[in-house]
Amino acid sequence: MSLKIQPMGDYQTNCYILTVNGKDFIIDPGVNATKWVLQNVNNPIAILNTHGHFDHVWSNKEVSDKLNLKIYTPKDDAFMLKKDPYGFGMTPSSADVLVEHDEEFDFEGVKVKFHYFPGHTPGCSAIEIDNHLFSGDFIFNNSIGRTDFPFSSPEQMKSSIDKILKWERDIRIYPGHGSSTTLNSERASLINWKNYL
Repeated sequence: MSLKIQPMGDYQTNCYILTVNGKDFIIDPGVNATKWVLQNVNNPIAILNTHGHFDHVWSNKEVSDKLNLKIYTPKDDAFMLKKDPYGFGMTPSSADVLVEHDEEFDFEGVKVKFHYFPGHTPGCSAIEIDNHLFSGDFIFNNSIGRTDFPFSSPEQMKSSIDKILKWERDIRIYPGHGSSTTLNSERASLINWKNYL
């Protein structure tokens, strides 16, 4: 197993390439991610989106076209891929696989689970692979995703925090922005944020 991380664009959105059993999973190919992705994959399997915000899906189409990969996107966020909401020049893309809530996939023995944690966006999900949790904009180091955007929901975020706090295990978290953390390290912060919302 190996993990490559590269912050992309003005928002320094983390693009991840996780390699498990020789299979490369590309998670959240953001602004101008294509060149870096092409330089760092050997056996690309899929593009995985944690959610639909432009800074996480900007290079979806280009990477998909160049590597002939399917795009897996939470179904409730798929509409976001087709629009350039701020006129920044994002190339629209389309999800090839609309991921259901808490759906799990098996890529020739590699399990990929989309844990459904809405709030930041309607479909916001954290992707678990090989005991790594790619949380997108759900959980950050000592923080959570904003809930004041269009289509955000503070009430859904509270429910999502409750949901992950019920996990009895610890897990390493790799967020959409900033440094990695662990679930156990974030439990107190999550409770505080929930009470703040």
